[in-house]
Amino acid sequence: MKTLFQSASVLVADLASTFVFLAVLLLSPHFPAAIRAQAVPIGICAGIAFGIGQIVWEYARKKPIGAIQWVSLFLVIAFGGASLVTHDPRFVMVKPSLIYVIVGVVMLKPGWMNRYLPPEAQMYVPDLGVAFGFVWAGLMFLSAALNLGAVLVHLNVIEWASFMSIYAIASKASLFLIQYTIMRFVGVRRYRAREATAAATGAAPANA
Repeated sequence: MKTLFQSASVLVADLASTFVFLAVLLLSPHFPAAIRAQAVPIGICAGIAFGIGQIVWEYARKKPIGAIQWVSLFLVIAFGGASLVTHDPRFVMVKPSLIYVIVGVVMLKPGWMNRYLPPEAQMYVPDLGVAFGFVWAGLMFLSAALNLGAVLVHLNVIEWASFMSIYAIASKASLFLIQYTIMRFVGVRRYRAREATAAATGAAPANA
């Protein structure tokens, strides 16, 4: 499951620029008054700069840059720019929904998760890997809907930032723990059952 946890960091990286924007907003009450009044444009610019910095850093390290990361950067610049021009933060607030939908569509591919599972899990619980792949896709679509709903009900930027920050962490951590617990429980049971069957089969000739 370690490799699965590492793979989840890809989604976090793709949403990192949004998290930077959220962090600036959540910390803005502690800023001096003059800076606090400009928290939204500062957060947008910080998110754009961070998104560009991610690409530059990966390129400098000669690491492959995934298609989703390029799409994320485009959305950061496009929606961030639209928010700056129109002075409407809702463009940035909607962006995570698009990222979630894109990732959710990718996760609809059957068995995508199995490549991230350790060999033992691939051997004993590959069917659960397929099932949880769809569960993760469902979570992405649910997250997209909830984020869009938070925008449509006209939450202010600080309320939205607080809600999405807590939800993003809690929902994904909870699903990861549920998946780990179920797959480990089922995997151990199947391993023991296979060992028992092997032992019984090996003892049969001696009893004949």
